[in-house]
Amino acid sequence: MSRSEPHGLLLDQSQDKVALLDEEGTYTYVNAAVERILGYEPADIVGTSAFEYVHPDEREGVRRTFEGAIRAAEFTEVTAEYRHRASDGSWVWLESRMSNLTDPALDGFVVSSRDVTDRVRAERQRAEAASNLREIAAVSSDVLWMFDADWSELLFVNPAYEEIYGASVDELRGDPGAFLDAIHPDDRPAVREAMETLSGGASVDIEYRVNAAENYNRWVWVQGEPITEGGEVIRITGFTKDVTDRRRRERQLVVMDNLLRHNLRNDLNVVLGELEELETDVPESAEHTAVIRRVGEGLLETAQKERDIIELITDHRETDRIDLRSVVAECVERVRERYPAGSIEVDGLDEVAVTGRAELRSAVTELLENPFQHADRENPTVTVRLRRTEAGAELVVEDDLPPIPAVEADVLTGDHDMTHVYHSSGLGFWLVYWSVELSNGTVAVDAGITGGERDGRDAAGNERGEGRSLDGARGNRITVSLPRASE
Repeated sequence: MSRSEPHGLLLDQSQDKVALLDEEGTYTYVNAAVERILGYEPADIVGTSAFEYVHPDEREGVRRTFEGAIRAAEFTEVTAEYRHRASDGSWVWLESRMSNLTDPALDGFVVSSRDVTDRVRAERQRAEAASNLREIAAVSSDVLWMFDADWSELLFVNPAYEEIYGASVDELRGDPGAFLDAIHPDDRPAVREAMETLSGGASVDIEYRVNAAENYNRWVWVQGEPITEGGEVIRITGFTKDVTDRRRRERQLVVMDNLLRHNLRNDLNVVLGELEELETDVPESAEHTAVIRRVGEGLLETAQKERDIIELITDHRETDRIDLRSVVAECVERVRERYPAGSIEVDGLDEVAVTGRAELRSAVTELLENPFQHADRENPTVTVRLRRTEAGAELVVEDDLPPIPAVEADVLTGDHDMTHVYHSSGLGFWLVYWSVELSNGTVAVDAGITGGERDGRDAAGNERGEGRSLDGARGNRITVSLPRASE
């Protein structure tokens, strides 16, 4: 076929590579698209074997497809996908289509090929990613799952389902609603409601009991997310995590809390009641009974803080929007009433709302009260300020007292090794730490901020050298940083 003919000119405008092969697979014609796709001039490859350009890994398969088509007794169309060598030595993926239909005027077989390199590369990347995800899912101890929008078809679940739910994956595939049978009957209504929520396009976070074979003693935490396209839910996916051990520890904490608090409060109330009679009957014992009363009342206060901490770390409520300025102002007034001899100076309270737990109110009160509870003189001065920051808010509480011991400061900042038991001044700083930590905030402590160096450290707590200490160092600065609430 002459490229000067009209049909040849039209073929040269085609985006696909169009070639004519004889029965041996030799190029007898190729259009101009070969240069755009493969970098060859048509004259470069006419007269050469098409199979020489095919990647060795696919060469025999392509040859068999071609020969099978041209030898077929009836009309046959075939497609082959393979790598074709380009003029620069690289490989281009082609999808070629041909039939055994011939025309005497052509004296050969027409093969139309298009560049599918991008598609093949994308498919292989997806396949590799899917393979990696399957491997991760196969070894994951969490259940990974996916259903269609109305829960009528199970699209995916990994083997961990059988271990946690105590049910068969094959059964779940046959009946996607079968997982409900593995859920504690009392929890099923909440789960059905969560399913409706997901189908409606909202995410879900829920805990419930599973595994009838284990008497439903397994607790799971489930997070589900709807997958939408064009505003319509098309799939629902999520994970299920076994939280039985965490639930067990929480129940143990609550039981121990109830026992300790009940016994301690009852016994201390008996002691304090007897103490009142002793003070009345034996006036000269006042000096000693005052010590007993102070210790007893301190233990009662510690028991209450212990209860607050247990409730804080076992309560799974989400964070809320908190008007921190109002909270700080209320806490300042409360502490002023409790310690009228002390001085609390307010160095500005910016108006700012943060995201945090409700227990932040108790944490702020604890930070303001602590200097008065542990003062080495009658009239300590505490300064508080609240500043709006780009990320949220900074609450700063300063005092003019001796430096906070490092072991106490480490509790506030979370640097303490919690596997070690140590003697501390109480549970107040633990309450502050957990309240801030569960509010996604941080605490920083600068001890000895005036008067020079202390224990080889500067005002910021950084080491300055061995054996350098100034007894005159005083003052502490505690900075609580919290995330700003979304508008």
